[in-house]
Amino acid sequence: MRRSGAAVEELLLLEDGVDGPEEEETLLRGGKGTFSLKQIRAATNDFDASNKIGESGFGPVYKGQLPDGTVIAVKQLSSKSRQGNREFLNEMGMISCLQHPNLVKLHGCCIESDQLLLVYEYMENNSLARALFRHENIQLNLDWPTRLKICIGIARGLAFLHEESRLKIVHRDIKATNVLLDENLNPKISDFGLARLDEEEKSHISTRVAGTIGYMAPEYALWGYLTDKADVYSFGVVALEIISGKNNNNYMPSNSSCVCLLDWACHLQQSGSFIGLVDETLGSEVNIEEAETMVKVALLCTNASPTLRPTMSEVVSMLEGRMAVPDTLPEQSSYTEDLRFKATRDLRQHEQSHRFSGRQTQKSTSIQTLSSSSISENSSYEISLEPKL
Repeated sequence: MRRSGAAVEELLLLEDGVDGPEEEETLLRGGKGTFSLKQIRAATNDFDASNKIGESGFGPVYKGQLPDGTVIAVKQLSSKSRQGNREFLNEMGMISCLQHPNLVKLHGCCIESDQLLLVYEYMENNSLARALFRHENIQLNLDWPTRLKICIGIARGLAFLHEESRLKIVHRDIKATNVLLDENLNPKISDFGLARLDEEEKSHISTRVAGTIGYMAPEYALWGYLTDKADVYSFGVVALEIISGKNNNNYMPSNSSCVCLLDWACHLQQSGSFIGLVDETLGSEVNIEEAETMVKVALLCTNASPTLRPTMSEVVSMLEGRMAVPDTLPEQSSYTEDLRFKATRDLRQHEQSHRFSGRQTQKSTSIQTLSSSSISENSSYEISLEPKL
């Protein structure tokens, strides 16, 4: 694909306030897609349901095969909504400019008829979430060396986005479902639909909040204050999931007021014991020293203060043993006071009220802000409520 500059230009125009369907239609039609709709239909057997391999934040994903034998993943976005157009341009503009072993590779796109399609390399082992949380029919051996490799790979990908790429990018939605695994279980960051350019002359980006509850940094979730340290926080949550094999949002230990895995990790930090976090299925094969380092790095990344979180290049150095993990005092927090868990607490209360009234809680939706502490009275979280795997 050779229109990355134009795509980013279009993205920036949108970010600067291009409004209305006519303007967006012009932007979307501004360049030719690498693939024709006919090619994509042939590759996916006309988007046959048997070829559907997943659901991204903005549409279904299909497996396909090109005439030369190349296996592809096709993300189909809705062109009927303004949001679909924005996310398509955003993802195309961002990922087409980036090349790194730990970022999913974009082969091209298709803008034809009413279709908005992104064509990616196919990742044989689907998402980290499916492998880590023991989804049915997934039989992968995530031993300790593999988990460490995955964690370091994610960190390298983020370090590239934040510090090494020509365009400095904040992903905004780092989580296990947005990390894909290739045939050798190498991790690749995907789903750049929410990504934002990190302009160096600005200390932060003020933007409408978007992301996934349980993975969003508190300063961003509550006040819309976005820097690359928001990704660092999300990485810390994912690192804890890799260590424990547990989903941050679905884990609530019995006989505890903790609302999520991170909350439990913070409690264990205060008691000075980390061994309770390690996935029991790993048995004795765990390298205790490496596991303790990873836990300490994860808790450093999820510090409530963004200024106290490390950069991702520092994270890579610490995980690889080239840099000592600084000693940090346990953060004295409680269930009712720690803002890191506010959105999760509000979600729990939201779910309980729905269960009480007999209504089903939606798994993925946009909901009204649950607190007056958010950006404005009329703003809303454009957020995903992570489904249980």
